[in-house]
Amino acid sequence: MITTGELRKGITIELDGTLYQVLDYQHIKMGRGTAQVRLRLKDVRGGHIIERTFQAGERFQRARLDRHPVQFLYFDGQFYHFMNTETYEQLQLTPEQVGDAAHYLTENAQCEILTYQDQPIGVELPTSVVLTVTRTEPGIRGDTATGGTKPATLETGLVVNVPLFVNEGDKIKVDTRTGAYLERA
Repeated sequence: MITTGELRKGITIELDGTLYQVLDYQHIKMGRGTAQVRLRLKDVRGGHIIERTFQAGERFQRARLDRHPVQFLYFDGQFYHFMNTETYEQLQLTPEQVGDAAHYLTENAQCEILTYQDQPIGVELPTSVVLTVTRTEPGIRGDTATGGTKPATLETGLVVNVPLFVNEGDKIKVDTRTGAYLERA
């Protein structure tokens, strides 16, 4: 059991028999009365997002998720195929289970599969990945009216704002939590 003071982004809790991942956490203190906690929760299996408010100090059942190291193999148009690097067992996940992680998956990428009661429920990526820029406009010297960034399309189809000096074919490091450019690799 965890209290509202121990909640953080990314923690998975069990609420009313459903698994939810905490997306956002706000502690609200009114002028009178007790403090409240407003949570944005994502249903891990269903994918929908809800907002709920609780009294400070309430307790939640923390979901025990198992993590298994896997290697991404390929996407066949219907399923994402992974291989467990410990047992060499192959797993299939649907696009709904993979979610936004699909924007960062390249062949042979290392990540972790999250399972709950031996059922795969999602993919956890490293904090940053290296991807290749496939298309971007050339940066023109002195063209900083837009803050010195330009859009670039990466090998997975993700579009990221990058500095003007980044060109097609460059490898860049991208933060998987925010989708932001970090540095050239």
